[in-house]
Amino acid sequence: MNILRWLLSTQLKPSQKQNKNSGFTLIELLVAMILAFLVITPLLGFMISVLNTDGQEQAKANSEQEIKAALDYITRDLQQAIYIYDDAGIAAIAPATNSQIPVVTNGVPILVFWKREFTKDAVQSKNTAGVSQTDDSFVYSLVAYYLIKDTSTTWSNAARIARWEIKDGIINSGGRSDCDGFTTEKYSLCPDKGFKPFDLSQKGITLQAKMNSWTNSLAGGTYNQVPVVLVDFIDQTTIDQETPAVTAAAVTCPTTPSGLVFKQVPATIVRRGFYACVASVDEDNRSAAEVYLRGNAQARLIQDETKVRYAQSKSSYFPTANIKVQGSSFIFTK
Repeated sequence: MNILRWLLSTQLKPSQKQNKNSGFTLIELLVAMILAFLVITPLLGFMISVLNTDGQEQAKANSEQEIKAALDYITRDLQQAIYIYDDAGIAAIAPATNSQIPVVTNGVPILVFWKREFTKDAVQSKNTAGVSQTDDSFVYSLVAYYLIKDTSTTWSNAARIARWEIKDGIINSGGRSDCDGFTTEKYSLCPDKGFKPFDLSQKGITLQAKMNSWTNSLAGGTYNQVPVVLVDFIDQTTIDQETPAVTAAAVTCPTTPSGLVFKQVPATIVRRGFYACVASVDEDNRSAAEVYLRGNAQARLIQDETKVRYAQSKSSYFPTANIKVQGSSFIFTK
């Protein structure tokens, strides 16, 4: 019996040790969870704040860069301008009916101008030895910039700027005669459909009247070229939606240099996201323009259009830029 008792006692001791429970009590777990909550919650809030701030700053930086890039592009375009239409000129070539430039749904033409553009290797000819060669040339083109605000899901809830252009061709007796809409002449470089050079042969009227009477050669047809979006996230806020509200009279055009009379385009400013002040001609028949842009960084962060309108208290989200440009060319006319 003593041996049996000893065996049982030696076998039960390890078993009792193995069955002994170890770990945290429920109270200890609750205390640990509360401490973790108190530590992690502020850290999580801090991280969310850092991410939100980073997103906001990135949106501002993107808007500033895009506004600057768009303004640089427009500036280079205008530097080649030979004539810029003011608001009266745009109304003359783009009336409510029979517009000479494309009618863009929910779009307003802001800058419309003629420019003289360099074209490389456009003229085909032969030298004195009869060897074919190509020469550079210049062509005229008509350019239009639009401010568009609609509800398209393809673009942002803000506004956008679109650019349209048609170009002249290069006449060449040994060229092609199948250019769309141009069959009476041969071209080495076809004109765009609808293009028609401006006519300065009219006597007794001003240069503005001559340019404002320009018509295309479509005869009821449509252009092949369509406006292409240059930049999105332009401020769409109307002036009566701004805080504080402003009026169109708050827009003032420059009065210098002397000899230039600037007029705002459009004549009645609805949105200050994109507008211009234009002097169509000076004493030397040169054109000049001052262009104003305002972006909308908030539209990158918030999808509700009613919550991304301009307010002075949130002006850092609406980067602005402007530039004054004088056309590098001018038109000889009497």
